[in-house]
Amino acid sequence: MDLHELRKGKGHAVRHAFAKIDANIYTMEDGDDTYDPKASTDMVARLTDEQLDMVVGIRKHDNDKAYRASHEIGNHLFNKLFQILFRNQFTDIFSGYLVFSHAVVKSFPARSGGFEIETELSVHSANLHLATCEMETFYKERPEGSDSKLNTSIEALRILRKMIDLLRHNKPMFFYGILSAFALIASLLLGAPAILTYLEAGLAPRFPSLIVSIGGLIVSLLIVMTGINLQTLLRLQVENRHLAYLAVKSKG
Repeated sequence: MDLHELRKGKGHAVRHAFAKIDANIYTMEDGDDTYDPKASTDMVARLTDEQLDMVVGIRKHDNDKAYRASHEIGNHLFNKLFQILFRNQFTDIFSGYLVFSHAVVKSFPARSGGFEIETELSVHSANLHLATCEMETFYKERPEGSDSKLNTSIEALRILRKMIDLLRHNKPMFFYGILSAFALIASLLLGAPAILTYLEAGLAPRFPSLIVSIGGLIVSLLIVMTGINLQTLLRLQVENRHLAYLAVKSKG
Protein backbone atom coordinates (compact mmCIF):
# COMPACT_ATOMS: atom_id res chain seq x y z
CA MET A 1 0.00 0.00 0.00
CA ASP A 2 1.40 3.41 -1.04
CA LEU A 3 0.41 6.28 1.23
CA HIS A 4 1.16 9.94 0.68
CA GLU A 5 0.83 12.64 3.34
CA LEU A 6 0.91 16.19 1.99
CA ARG A 7 1.30 17.87 5.36
CA LYS A 8 4.84 18.21 6.67
CA GLY A 9 5.74 16.55 9.93
CA LYS A 10 6.33 13.02 11.17
CA GLY A 11 3.24 13.12 13.37
CA HIS A 12 0.93 13.77 10.41
CA ALA A 13 2.50 10.88 8.49
CA VAL A 14 2.11 8.49 11.44
CA ARG A 15 -1.50 9.54 12.06
CA HIS A 16 -2.29 9.00 8.36
CA ALA A 17 -0.68 5.57 8.39
CA PHE A 18 -2.44 4.51 11.60
CA ALA A 19 -5.79 5.54 10.14
CA LYS A 20 -5.34 3.84 6.76
CA ILE A 21 -3.43 0.65 7.59
CA ASP A 22 -5.21 -2.29 9.18
CA ALA A 23 -2.87 -4.96 10.56
CA ASN A 24 -2.35 -7.17 13.59
CA ILE A 25 1.13 -5.81 14.30
CA TYR A 26 2.64 -2.46 13.31
CA THR A 27 6.32 -1.56 13.05
CA MET A 28 7.42 2.07 12.98
CA GLU A 29 10.99 2.91 12.03
CA ASP A 30 12.59 6.19 11.00
CA GLY A 31 13.60 6.11 7.35
CA ASP A 32 17.09 7.59 7.80
CA ASP A 33 18.94 4.24 7.84
CA THR A 34 20.13 4.71 11.44
CA TYR A 35 18.25 1.75 12.94
CA ASP A 36 18.90 -1.94 12.40
CA PRO A 37 15.94 -3.29 10.36
CA LYS A 38 16.79 -6.87 11.40
CA ALA A 39 15.97 -6.00 15.02
CA SER A 40 12.27 -5.77 14.14
CA THR A 41 12.09 -9.58 13.94
CA ASP A 42 13.08 -9.93 17.60
CA MET A 43 10.86 -7.01 18.61
CA VAL A 44 7.82 -8.55 16.92
CA ALA A 45 8.61 -11.93 18.48
CA ARG A 46 8.84 -10.31 21.90
CA LEU A 47 5.50 -8.57 21.35
CA THR A 48 3.71 -11.77 20.38
CA ASP A 49 5.43 -14.19 22.77
CA GLU A 50 4.83 -12.02 25.83
CA GLN A 51 1.48 -10.64 24.59
CA LEU A 52 2.68 -7.05 24.90
CA ASP A 53 1.11 -3.89 23.53
CA MET A 54 4.26 -2.01 22.60
CA VAL A 55 7.99 -2.70 22.25
CA VAL A 56 10.40 0.23 22.14
CA GLY A 57 13.79 -0.13 20.49
CA ILE A 58 16.14 1.80 22.76
CA ARG A 59 19.16 3.16 20.92
CA LYS A 60 22.62 1.81 21.64
CA HIS A 61 25.62 3.10 19.70
CA ASP A 62 29.40 2.86 19.59
CA ASN A 63 30.05 6.00 17.57
CA ASP A 64 29.81 9.59 18.83
CA LYS A 65 28.77 10.74 15.37
CA ALA A 66 25.66 8.55 15.55
CA TYR A 67 24.36 10.22 18.67
CA ARG A 68 25.87 13.55 19.64
CA ALA A 69 26.66 14.24 23.30
CA SER A 70 24.18 17.16 23.42
CA HIS A 71 21.41 14.90 22.11
CA GLU A 72 22.30 12.17 24.59
CA ILE A 73 22.25 14.57 27.55
CA GLY A 74 18.95 16.13 26.43
CA ASN A 75 17.42 12.70 25.86
CA HIS A 76 18.47 11.59 29.35
CA LEU A 77 17.02 14.73 31.00
CA PHE A 78 13.70 14.49 29.16
CA ASN A 79 13.39 10.79 30.00
CA LYS A 80 13.98 11.53 33.69
CA LEU A 81 11.35 14.28 33.54
CA PHE A 82 8.93 11.87 31.91
CA GLN A 83 9.60 9.21 34.55
CA ILE A 84 8.91 11.71 37.35
CA LEU A 85 5.78 13.20 35.82
CA PHE A 86 4.17 10.02 34.53
CA ARG A 87 5.68 7.45 36.90
CA ASN A 88 6.89 5.30 34.05
CA GLN A 89 10.32 3.78 33.51
CA PHE A 90 10.75 4.36 29.75
CA THR A 91 14.40 5.18 29.07
CA ASP A 92 14.13 6.33 25.44
CA ILE A 93 10.80 8.05 24.79
CA PHE A 94 12.15 9.65 21.60
CA SER A 95 13.11 6.40 19.90
CA GLY A 96 11.80 6.18 16.36
CA TYR A 97 11.79 2.38 16.39
CA LEU A 98 8.62 0.88 17.84
CA VAL A 99 6.36 -2.14 17.44
CA PHE A 100 2.66 -1.93 18.37
CA SER A 101 -0.34 -4.16 18.68
CA HIS A 102 -3.48 -3.47 16.67
CA ALA A 103 -5.35 -2.39 19.81
CA VAL A 104 -2.80 0.31 20.65
CA VAL A 105 -2.85 1.86 17.19
CA LYS A 106 -6.62 1.94 16.85
CA SER A 107 -7.18 3.36 20.34
CA PHE A 108 -4.46 6.02 20.09
CA PRO A 109 -5.92 9.58 19.93
CA ALA A 110 -2.96 11.08 18.05
CA ARG A 111 -2.75 14.87 18.11
CA SER A 112 0.89 15.68 17.36
CA GLY A 113 2.00 16.78 13.93
CA GLY A 114 5.75 16.57 14.43
CA PHE A 115 8.46 14.58 16.16
CA GLU A 116 6.58 14.77 19.47
CA ILE A 117 4.48 11.81 18.34
CA GLU A 118 6.74 9.32 20.17
CA THR A 119 6.27 11.20 23.44
CA GLU A 120 2.51 11.18 22.93
CA LEU A 121 2.60 7.42 22.34
CA SER A 122 4.56 6.96 25.57
CA VAL A 123 1.98 9.01 27.50
CA HIS A 124 -0.86 7.01 25.95
CA SER A 125 0.68 3.72 27.06
CA ALA A 126 1.43 5.11 30.54
CA ASN A 127 -2.13 6.39 31.02
CA LEU A 128 -3.67 3.04 30.06
CA HIS A 129 -1.02 1.03 31.94
CA LEU A 130 -0.34 -0.99 28.81
CA ALA A 131 2.06 -3.92 28.74
CA THR A 132 5.30 -2.58 27.24
CA CYS A 133 8.99 -3.36 27.19
CA GLU A 134 12.23 -2.00 25.80
CA MET A 135 14.84 -3.80 23.71
CA GLU A 136 18.31 -2.61 22.86
CA THR A 137 18.81 -1.93 19.14
CA PHE A 138 21.95 -0.82 17.38
CA TYR A 139 21.89 2.83 16.31
CA LYS A 140 24.39 3.94 13.69
CA GLU A 141 25.57 7.12 12.03
CA ARG A 142 23.41 8.62 9.30
CA PRO A 143 24.57 7.80 5.73
CA GLU A 144 27.05 10.22 4.20
CA GLY A 145 25.29 13.11 2.52
CA SER A 146 22.17 12.64 4.61
CA ASP A 147 21.44 15.61 6.87
CA SER A 148 19.18 15.48 9.90
CA LYS A 149 16.06 17.64 9.74
CA LEU A 150 16.26 18.19 13.49
CA ASN A 151 17.49 21.44 14.94
CA THR A 152 18.58 20.55 18.46
CA SER A 153 17.53 23.81 20.14
CA ILE A 154 14.23 24.18 18.28
CA GLU A 155 13.26 20.55 18.75
CA ALA A 156 14.18 20.71 22.45
CA LEU A 157 11.88 23.70 22.92
CA ARG A 158 9.10 22.01 20.94
CA ILE A 159 9.39 18.82 22.97
CA LEU A 160 9.51 20.77 26.25
CA ARG A 161 6.40 22.66 25.21
CA LYS A 162 4.78 19.35 24.28
CA MET A 163 5.71 17.86 27.65
CA ILE A 164 4.08 20.83 29.41
CA ASP A 165 1.02 20.48 27.17
CA LEU A 166 0.82 16.74 27.88
CA LEU A 167 1.21 17.44 31.59
CA ARG A 168 -1.63 19.97 31.44
CA HIS A 169 -3.88 17.48 29.66
CA ASN A 170 -2.83 14.30 31.48
CA LYS A 171 -1.95 15.55 34.99
CA PRO A 172 -4.25 18.58 35.37
CA MET A 173 -4.46 18.43 39.16
CA PHE A 174 -0.66 18.51 39.39
CA PHE A 175 -0.29 21.22 36.73
CA TYR A 176 -2.99 23.54 38.04
CA GLY A 177 -2.01 22.75 41.63
CA ILE A 178 1.42 24.28 40.94
CA LEU A 179 -0.16 27.39 39.40
CA SER A 180 -2.55 27.65 42.34
CA ALA A 181 0.36 27.38 44.79
CA PHE A 182 2.21 30.24 43.05
CA ALA A 183 -0.92 32.42 43.16
CA LEU A 184 -1.42 31.57 46.84
CA ILE A 185 2.20 32.38 47.75
CA ALA A 186 2.05 35.71 45.88
CA SER A 187 -1.21 36.53 47.64
CA LEU A 188 0.24 35.78 51.08
CA LEU A 189 3.38 37.82 50.39
CA LEU A 190 1.27 40.82 49.40
CA GLY A 191 -1.28 40.47 52.16
CA ALA A 192 0.89 39.52 55.12
CA PRO A 193 2.38 43.01 55.75
CA ALA A 194 -1.06 44.65 55.63
CA ILE A 195 -2.55 42.07 58.00
CA LEU A 196 0.38 42.36 60.44
CA THR A 197 0.10 46.16 60.43
CA TYR A 198 -3.62 45.92 61.11
CA LEU A 199 -3.11 43.49 63.99
CA GLU A 200 -0.41 45.67 65.57
CA ALA A 201 -1.84 49.16 65.05
CA GLY A 202 -5.47 48.58 64.09
CA LEU A 203 -4.86 50.38 60.80
CA ALA A 204 -4.84 49.26 57.18
CA PRO A 205 -2.42 51.62 55.43
CA ARG A 206 -1.81 49.13 52.62
CA PHE A 207 -5.42 48.67 51.65
CA PRO A 208 -4.69 48.28 47.87
CA SER A 209 -2.22 45.47 48.63
CA LEU A 210 -4.84 43.78 50.78
CA ILE A 211 -7.37 43.94 47.92
CA VAL A 212 -4.85 42.47 45.50
CA SER A 213 -4.02 39.78 48.05
CA ILE A 214 -7.68 38.79 48.41
CA GLY A 215 -7.95 38.72 44.62
CA GLY A 216 -4.94 36.39 44.54
CA LEU A 217 -6.62 34.06 47.03
CA ILE A 218 -9.73 33.95 44.84
CA VAL A 219 -7.62 33.27 41.73
CA SER A 220 -5.76 30.49 43.56
CA LEU A 221 -9.06 28.89 44.55
CA LEU A 222 -10.44 29.15 41.00
CA ILE A 223 -7.29 27.56 39.57
CA VAL A 224 -7.40 24.60 41.93
CA MET A 225 -11.11 24.12 41.20
CA THR A 226 -10.25 24.09 37.48
CA GLY A 227 -7.69 21.37 38.18
CA ILE A 228 -10.22 19.28 40.09
CA ASN A 229 -12.81 19.57 37.32
CA LEU A 230 -10.30 18.71 34.59
CA GLN A 231 -8.98 15.77 36.61
CA THR A 232 -12.52 14.39 36.78
CA LEU A 233 -12.94 14.84 33.02
CA LEU A 234 -9.57 13.21 32.41
CA ARG A 235 -10.61 10.15 34.40
CA LEU A 236 -13.63 9.80 32.13
CA GLN A 237 -11.47 10.25 29.01
CA VAL A 238 -8.97 7.63 30.14
CA GLU A 239 -11.81 5.22 30.87
CA ASN A 240 -13.21 5.83 27.38
CA ARG A 241 -9.78 5.26 25.81
CA HIS A 242 -9.41 2.07 27.80
CA LEU A 243 -12.83 0.90 26.68
CA ALA A 244 -11.85 1.66 23.07
CA TYR A 245 -8.65 -0.33 23.58
CA LEU A 246 -10.57 -3.27 25.05
CA ALA A 247 -13.17 -3.12 22.26
CA VAL A 248 -10.48 -3.33 19.58
CA LYS A 249 -8.57 -6.02 21.46
CA SER A 250 -11.68 -8.20 21.86
CA LYS A 251 -12.20 -8.17 18.09
CA GLY A 252 -8.65 -9.39 17.58
